[in-house]
Amino acid sequence: MTPSEFSDEQPQIETDPNEVLAVVQASQGRRILGMGSLLIMGVMLIYIAVVQSPAFHWRLFLLALGVATLWLGEKMRRATSTRIELTETELRDGDGTVIALIEDIDGMDRGFLAFKPSNGFLLRTTNKAPNEWRPGLWWRFGRRIGIGGMTSASQTKFMSEIIAAIRAKREMGL
Repeated sequence: MTPSEFSDEQPQIETDPNEVLAVVQASQGRRILGMGSLLIMGVMLIYIAVVQSPAFHWRLFLLALGVATLWLGEKMRRATSTRIELTETELRDGDGTVIALIEDIDGMDRGFLAFKPSNGFLLRTTNKAPNEWRPGLWWRFGRRIGIGGMTSASQTKFMSEIIAAIRAKREMGL
């Protein structure tokens, strides 16, 4: 064999930038429990407002709170029916909404005391984006993005590890 056949260079493998590397979705049990709790609470508030005879302003308050709770339950149902996908270039919702570009991620908090969703992690980005909230799945407030809530801890941990690996690879210039 000639010396040119022995090379220290690794072959470059082309990857599709739109290939989904990790997926996070709401677990069915947490989804049923969360939406069921909001449904029961909303119905109870409306029931108390109609059947009991509190003062008129309390009746309006209870009705408004009951309707708002039912609205939140519906918003949660729609949000948790989709999933979060991680590709080489972006973190996106299953409906195509870009949550964050990987190149914009400045830091990540996965610690026990971090202000993050349950079973999730917190991302900090370099650029501000419009505020958005998908109850039980993710939220974005300025430069902070929370991933998690009704999600499986193993899925969010795997996704955060992949994001950390992609960022480390880019910082090394690979």
